[in-house]
Amino acid sequence: MLSMKKIALFAVLGLAVAFSGCSKTDKKGEEKQASSKMPVFALIDSTEYDFGTIEEGAIVEHEFKFRNDGEYPLILNNISSSCGCTTPEWPKDPIEAKQTSSIKVRFDSKHKAGPQVKTITVYANTEPANIELRLKGIVNAAPQPAVDSTTAKK
Repeated sequence: MLSMKKIALFAVLGLAVAFSGCSKTDKKGEEKQASSKMPVFALIDSTEYDFGTIEEGAIVEHEFKFRNDGEYPLILNNISSSCGCTTPEWPKDPIEAKQTSSIKVRFDSKHKAGPQVKTITVYANTEPANIELRLKGIVNAAPQPAVDSTTAKK
């Protein structure tokens, strides 16, 4: 009798393990299916734009073009930049599946001489929840006006 109880107990435990394994597989499959339908921020070009060498005071503008490769509308919640000299403009309306749009970034090089790398972080309803874009280049310092020693105050 004792061995029959053990066999029954092992059978019940075995079924419990088998069913719990099935439900996990189904849940993983459902999660995978749901995540494949999420909005997908797909850049058409690169995540980085090299504006080369410019003179201090020049303004650089670049459009990062992207497409929603997911099945649900893509919503850009916010975009922040690493510096106040870099301002992004982005669509406030949802981008439908398979539609393209762009993020316009403007960099003002006033008082920014030297090598520059500006990071623009895009927050959206995607996985992962943010994407980083970059502007980089070199800003040559503006020439300083010469001071005339005869008119300079002492």
